Amino acid sequence: MSVKKVQKLLSNSYVCHITGILIVVSILYVLFPFKPETVVNSVWITLGCYIISAIVLPKISTYLLVERKYYILPVVVTVFVIAMSLVFFTRIDYSRSVLIYGGIISFLWFYITSLIRQESQRLVLFAIPNFDIKSLNQKGRVRVIELKQPYNIADVKGGLVVDLHRNLTSESEKFVADCSLANISVFHAKSIKEMLEGKVQTEHLSENAIGTLLPNPLYMTFKRFWESLIIIAFFPITLPIMAITAIFIKLENPGPAMFIQERVGQGGKVFRIYKFRSMTIKEAGAEDKFATQEQARVTKVGKVIRKVRIDELPQFFNVLKGDMSLIGPRPEQDSFVKQFEKEIPFYGYRHMVKPGITGWAQVVQGYADDTESTTEKVAYDLYYIKHLSFWLDINIVFKTIRTMLTGFGAK
Repeated sequence: MSVKKVQKLLSNSYVCHITGILIVVSILYVLFPFKPETVVNSVWITLGCYIISAIVLPKISTYLLVERKYYILPVVVTVFVIAMSLVFFTRIDYSRSVLIYGGIISFLWFYITSLIRQESQRLVLFAIPNFDIKSLNQKGRVRVIELKQPYNIADVKGGLVVDLHRNLTSESEKFVADCSLANISVFHAKSIKEMLEGKVQTEHLSENAIGTLLPNPLYMTFKRFWESLIIIAFFPITLPIMAITAIFIKLENPGPAMFIQERVGQGGKVFRIYKFRSMTIKEAGAEDKFATQEQARVTKVGKVIRKVRIDELPQFFNVLKGDMSLIGPRPEQDSFVKQFEKEIPFYGYRHMVKPGITGWAQVVQGYADDTESTTEKVAYDLYYIKHLSFWLDINIVFKTIRTMLTGFGAK
């Protein structure tokens, strides 16, 4: 069978994953003949983990900014670790070796097929050329093909892209209407760009309904529940880390281990944020500065805990109190908020949700230390609020893990 035929077959998700399940089961059967009950149970658990991973991966990668192959390892590892934890607590007999090998085989299959299916997973769109088509094609995750006149609905195999804010000829307007009536999705060019870049185009935000920035109240309740559950579940690990960190801070530099500061939260309400102190004590009356302007005050311990974000761990208590979320726009000091509200359009909209320990702007853009970079940060924050969902939050969790490992954005 030729490579192109294999690619075509595997481009079908059902064929790809049924084949994957058969391969995983076959290899496990060769390595571990299905005789002891522990092996049989473990094979079923492996199949469950495979199916869950297969469902989660495309959900996360619906955000066009995301390259699916970079999320395969963290997703597969997370699913298998959670499964092993549940099995441990339910006391089901299982084989650790089978689960480990099952996880490795599943990862390899997902990764290899993601490379094979890369082209078929690209979103293909057709465009009326009243905007810069090249600006979308440069992003790599979408292919936009220019339509030639006379326009024909039969030529549009996927969705139609057009800049709805620019003048269209009567022929083009009729074609857009005909595509809508034919149930062909019509996308505004700037909306596609927004998805590709992961940020809201603030220059035309006023043209959008403000309602699109109102998060789903049902999900916000669920979000508070699952974030609190995760924090409590990880306390056996994080509490000892916090205790050791506090001791090291006290040993290196005189002063309190904790740094408490007022920040602006949801609805513009001021709250007290908790962090581990990573700098020497600030002089009384000194003006507020960005962290990049305070590097001389950072201690040796401070450099380490900032690098891996341990200094943020006390904010778990802010989340449990209800002042913050695990994921959301980072809270700023009141003096900076007042400055930015004067200089940056729509800055106040980022206070529509609770601030977070990590967020979309942090994992995509990194650290902001002036008005220009903060303007960019606001665009990412508004994108997060507009598209707030469980899968976007999970996306940020995995990006945060990468951030912690690479130190991206740490100051």
